[in-house]
Amino acid sequence: MNRSAAPAALPLPPASGGRREGDPPGRRRWVTIEDPLPLESGVRLPGVRLAYETWGQRAADSSNAVLVLHALTGDSHAAGPAGPGHPTPGWWDALVGPGRALDTARWFVVAPNVLGGCQGSTGPSSPGPDGTPWGSRFPYLTVRDQVAAEAALADALGIGRWAAVVGGSMGGMRALEWAVSRPERTGSLLVLAAPAAASAEQIAWGSVQIGAIRSDPGWRGGDYHDAPPGGGPHRGLGQARRIAHITYRSEPELGSRFGGAPQPGEDPGRGGRYQVESYLDHHAGKLVHRFDAGSYVALTEAMNGHDIGRGRGGAERALRRAEMPALVVGVDSDRLYPPSQQEELAALLPGTEGLRLVNSPYGHDGFLIETGQVGSFVRELLPPPSPLTPSPLLLEELP
Repeated sequence: MNRSAAPAALPLPPASGGRREGDPPGRRRWVTIEDPLPLESGVRLPGVRLAYETWGQRAADSSNAVLVLHALTGDSHAAGPAGPGHPTPGWWDALVGPGRALDTARWFVVAPNVLGGCQGSTGPSSPGPDGTPWGSRFPYLTVRDQVAAEAALADALGIGRWAAVVGGSMGGMRALEWAVSRPERTGSLLVLAAPAAASAEQIAWGSVQIGAIRSDPGWRGGDYHDAPPGGGPHRGLGQARRIAHITYRSEPELGSRFGGAPQPGEDPGRGGRYQVESYLDHHAGKLVHRFDAGSYVALTEAMNGHDIGRGRGGAERALRRAEMPALVVGVDSDRLYPPSQQEELAALLPGTEGLRLVNSPYGHDGFLIETGQVGSFVRELLPPPSPLTPSPLLLEELP
């Protein structure tokens, strides 16, 4: 069997799997930041738009607002089915809704698409000032820049202080940055499977993925968005996803599911695949149809640069600012962001009482999969709110 010939029967991937202007909006709403956004690099980014979704009704004083922050390839669609405008179901659907951990009968939940993303927010695939995609002109971003944009979103929504900021992986980095840079606006904090700073190994994994994308001839220096289907850097993006997905799962889980077995009907000795290869191909194929390679690079670079103590006298000194109630949660089988990192973080955060663990065979992805355990931590963090004052500002009236 010729493995390279197999994908020919599949639809060619678009140059970018990111959302395009004119696509169905789904549940998204948008806020445009009027003034150019100052970035840490010194660049001022004009015309920033953030896509976001909300669930529940906001209290008149916004005291019930909760910010939920997604991981690398997530988006604003934290809850709800797949459908027009939403290529995948909500990534935390089991946690957001009436009677769930983030009970929308009590809490007003806001989930933005991160700055630099590709599902409605300003990023490499979105139009720049001249109306063409930013592409290679898109500036380097940091986690601090992303949180600055989210703070502008909160301002536009009239939310001066979040009851809680919750995030996992890249979202956990941003949640931690909220707590340190804006403690007065962060009522409580839940950091899942994220460190105080990216380690050398994590930077190495990210750099290899970036290299896979940039080495694809379809990358074109980042200016590929006008390429026809099959002409973009989908091979490099797919390879980056394969590399990443190995780090997202645990070795025992991969071993128990696949072992060294060949894919049914294929012979590895004759160009066929092992079952684990087919599994990685499946996830790569899904991603290239719903994500943008430029966003993958920009967001991975931001994660590589994550260091809560940079320019603040180190992590210990920086984290003293975050005196709000906080939970730091790791996944016991996580080999990408191992629990030892969260243990160090929990020891330095004033509002925590030690590391908490999600027990899971699934590795880093456990924070997305083990929704029952994660939900129990959310309920522990969020106290019952005071009765809502009837608000004239209903969900439909938000910007």
